[in-house]
Amino acid sequence: MTIMPIPSHLPPIRLLSLRRFTIPTVPTRFASMADQTLSNPQKTQSTDDLKSSINYPVPLSPPLPAMSKQIELSRAMTASSKSSLVSLSRSDVIFEDEWLIAFNKPQGVYCESVLASIPTLLTHSNDSDEPGNQVNLPELHLANRLDRDTSGVMLITKSHKVAAKLVKAFTDHKVQKTYIAFCVGRAPEWQRITIKSGHGRSKFGAWRVYATSDVGRTLPGGSVVRDMQTLFELLSVNGQGHSKESSKPDKHEEKVLVVEEKSMTDTNVKKDEILIRAYPQSGRTHQIRLHCQYLGIPIRGDVKYEGVYEWKGRMYDGHELHAESLSFEHPVTGLPVVYQAPLPLWASQALQLL
Repeated sequence: MTIMPIPSHLPPIRLLSLRRFTIPTVPTRFASMADQTLSNPQKTQSTDDLKSSINYPVPLSPPLPAMSKQIELSRAMTASSKSSLVSLSRSDVIFEDEWLIAFNKPQGVYCESVLASIPTLLTHSNDSDEPGNQVNLPELHLANRLDRDTSGVMLITKSHKVAAKLVKAFTDHKVQKTYIAFCVGRAPEWQRITIKSGHGRSKFGAWRVYATSDVGRTLPGGSVVRDMQTLFELLSVNGQGHSKESSKPDKHEEKVLVVEEKSMTDTNVKKDEILIRAYPQSGRTHQIRLHCQYLGIPIRGDVKYEGVYEWKGRMYDGHELHAESLSFEHPVTGLPVVYQAPLPLWASQALQLL
């Protein structure tokens, strides 16, 4: 192979320096932005001041007891298994027409499981000896909800239109509700009391009682404190009482408690067995349970809100709260209706002593 010599008249080759074309890397750019932020401590300080200047409302009811987390988890798992096997019968139906069904929900079952079991119940109820008979199932909707361990009246509608009317009735507080609860705590000095407070989630997500004056204020999660009001009627203390039937509250006999400070409950005092009837004036989550806790008479078995888990040698699998009745104008006929659920054993036994 012959090597050709480089012609002498060509200019010399110049090598370009790579340093002139160095492209800044992304990390270098981010570092530069960080340096700018650090170089402006006044901006960082003003952001911190803004966060610290937000004065959130302070909850007035106690936080969740440490023991409640594991117990509630166990109860939830048991309820899931129980709910998957739930099978309602005609004996659970309080009332039915072509527009709605009123059921007596058992304790320890989720509302959604009750709703899911309705088609089977309706299909069996409409079975015919004629072969090939098909049942047209209605559009089923939950009109109200009860906590997992709360038993009692639950409404299910059969159309979107009726559901919308009932939801509006509940929202507008045109549905009167009564509950019965078995509590353990210090015997109240009142016969009837109306408690007014705020209601909302704390920064840890738990429902808590807030001051009435905090209603409308913003909470850590971005929600606001809402008003909450319940009327309580004392039925019995340690089996001694005088009132069995629900009655219209007499305004002149009521004591009114407007919540503005933490409840001063003495845990060392003698505990009594207390049967109460509740008339919720608003529809907040866990309303009756929270107000019972604040009054120092938590519901038996309600470990989330300081209710006893063990009482007189017995362990309780859930709280003893029963949705006794619902009263409202029928969404289609306009007639006044009252649907009342049969009492659970613990409530009927307590009332028999009166």
